[in-house]
Amino acid sequence: MRAVDQQAGSYAEFEAFVAGAAGRLLHVAVLLTGEPDAARRLLAGALARTYANWQRLRRDDPYDYTRHELCAAFARTGRRHHGGSGVLARLDPAERLVLVLRLYEGVAEEVVAAQLGMPVERVRVLCNRAVHVLRSREAA
Repeated sequence: MRAVDQQAGSYAEFEAFVAGAAGRLLHVAVLLTGEPDAARRLLAGALARTYANWQRLRRDDPYDYTRHELCAAFARTGRRHHGGSGVLARLDPAERLVLVLRLYEGVAEEVVAAQLGMPVERVRVLCNRAVHVLRSREAA
């Protein structure tokens, strides 16, 4: 009986997390994909992986883990989402990913580099290039 109560409590905690974080995570996913349906699929997968690891994650920061899972899924499938619609449509998937993590989410360059498996300098170059592309579009 105790295991059932504990499992129900875990599920309630996960539901509360999703209620509080899903909107922002969905916005991240839409910025990355430029396609609302694709964004929902990416987020659903990331949330499923978060729930599968919930017992371990609930004491840490499940938002960071879920965002990492979301971005990793986008990185694996980013070429499928090239283009899309929205402000970031002109950026390639790597630029979009770095820009969203750095500027929208406020993740440090070092953390982005570690998550994406690239040097910090590469993260800096991708972010600067993305900002330049967006600014040049505004001037046009």
